[in-house]
Amino acid sequence: MSDWKAKRFWNEATTAPVTGGYVVRLDERLVKTPATADLVLPTPAMAEAVATEWDAQEGQIDPRTMPVTRGANAAIDKVRPQRDEVIAMLAEYGDSDLLCYRAAGPARLIALQLESWDPLLDWAAETLNARLWVGEGVMHVEQDADVLQRLTDEVAAFDNFALAAAHDLISLSGSLILALAVTRDRLTPQEAWTLSRVDEDWQITQWGEDEEATAHALIKQKAFSDAARFYRLSLDSSKTGA
Repeated sequence: MSDWKAKRFWNEATTAPVTGGYVVRLDERLVKTPATADLVLPTPAMAEAVATEWDAQEGQIDPRTMPVTRGANAAIDKVRPQRDEVIAMLAEYGDSDLLCYRAAGPARLIALQLESWDPLLDWAAETLNARLWVGEGVMHVEQDADVLQRLTDEVAAFDNFALAAAHDLISLSGSLILALAVTRDRLTPQEAWTLSRVDEDWQITQWGEDEEATAHALIKQKAFSDAARFYRLSLDSSKTGA
């Protein structure tokens, strides 16, 4: 039984509106989450994306090729039942944000971090009223309690689907500020990912590329891009003007 894998059994994946959102049906069978909850999606765009992923399956079902479906499953099965815990966990990144921890040297890396990261910290101060302080090395930089509360409120404003996306944007980049910059259109996903890799890319210029590390980074970059797309799909187009 351990070798059993689900195989395609349907002819067509379709979407339909229901109370509270949109569902995907495989022929007449409703798609459910791994925890057997109904997969009710917040927007027609997300429902269409999920249906497209299911229609693209041939032979054995491969969840690795279904990032939107996986994100929706996480929003319903993981975020919804422990929403407060997820908010608290993600908000903690504000107290240890990647952008706040600077190298002691060499001078070029110090300058590169300043050039790359200070504009985002300034943006957070101006747009979110959240000025974060920076420090040298890995010692904890204490942040103002009221600033951390404002960042917590930013995270808490996400609905469950947006919060599932934010989880990946924050945890993959190590930065709450970069993630919020993506959700507020201050940065593209590619720009944010590049900024999260300043230290790693510097090391590559000094010591050369490690193939295994590069392959792992590409996987994370794809997941970051998928999370950004999932966030966009979660938005109500009637509110965003999309």
